[in-house]
Amino acid sequence: MSGNYTARDAAALFDGSRLTLARQLAGLRKNELARIVDVTATAVAAWESGRSKPNPGNVANLSLGLGVDPGFFVARPVDQAAGTTTPHFRSLRSTSQMMRDQAHSYGQVAVEVAAALEVHAELPEIDVPRYPVSVEDPIEAVDEAARHARKAWNMAPGRAPHLIRLLENHGVLVVFSPSASASLDAFSFDSTVRPVVILNPIKRDFYRQRFDVAHELGHLVMHADADPGSKIVEDQAHRFASEFLLPATDIEPELPKGLNKGTWVRLSQLKEQWGVSMASLLYRAKVLGTLSDSSYRNAMVTMTQRGWRRAEPGLIASIEQPSLLPATVELLSSAGIDVDDIQTQCRVPVRLFETITSRAPGPIQEVADPSEAAAGNRNITSLLRF
Repeated sequence: MSGNYTARDAAALFDGSRLTLARQLAGLRKNELARIVDVTATAVAAWESGRSKPNPGNVANLSLGLGVDPGFFVARPVDQAAGTTTPHFRSLRSTSQMMRDQAHSYGQVAVEVAAALEVHAELPEIDVPRYPVSVEDPIEAVDEAARHARKAWNMAPGRAPHLIRLLENHGVLVVFSPSASASLDAFSFDSTVRPVVILNPIKRDFYRQRFDVAHELGHLVMHADADPGSKIVEDQAHRFASEFLLPATDIEPELPKGLNKGTWVRLSQLKEQWGVSMASLLYRAKVLGTLSDSSYRNAMVTMTQRGWRRAEPGLIASIEQPSLLPATVELLSSAGIDVDDIQTQCRVPVRLFETITSRAPGPIQEVADPSEAAAGNRNITSLLRF
């Protein structure tokens, strides 16, 4: 097929940023990759920076060592790494730069897959309302941003609909990360192709996932120019999600006014009615002042004692699932376009393509990775070999 490249072709058309992307997907440092392909770390650094290019033999070894076809290293029309913003990760202190690079690389590949599909199919136009909020702005600006987003998308009062579908219908790419690497929470970033939200497949809780999606939407709406990771920025995204999912004017009259025997029954009813967790409802009640700070703390103690901070009881067991890319693949297939050809055009490993275009997260799996020994048993699994 026209998308196939030999090692000689790839050496002639080699792009160092593609090697960086493959190395980060594999969760390897430069010196670790150097050991695997039997070259110096200086050589790997030179190839990635573009100061020199590998010969066909080197490309073959890189392809074998990283588990990608030689064509993966060939320059693309658009460098996604240069065309994406810094992702909004939570808990930056508890996650290594390597893990963040790996996750961001996966997101870049997802963007490439979407771009490849868009050559053959028309995807929804990008229509994400922007309402910049800085860390110096009063918290009321966040509430206004959430109200602005609901109004821009013509949302009716009350419960928000299927959130993933809502975002996809307005041009946002939503995908699950591979389960073998889901050590990070949900995160988001913007790109030259379309905004992206990556979901953690391990968090299979309908109610908490909806809050995650609303939280990441908050970053896309408010924080195009904000530095990711600060507590203020993350608190703003939480506040946005609360107002977006539970508009004050709609939910305040329904929230409990104190803690008593009937409070938990009422919270469980509101949970099903609004599609949010009881923890989110309690937080909302605290923010809106229907619960005092002390009542809120006592409620959270009760949640902890009952084990509900880890897993709340609830009626809905299945999570919301993406459909934009899976439906596009199915549509193209039904129209006679060979999915294998699209995979070849993307030049990414088949399993990675399948994960990006799947509706449901894959099963949790432990993967033996020969690079782990070279990596000093670090807790990072290659996304190119799962």
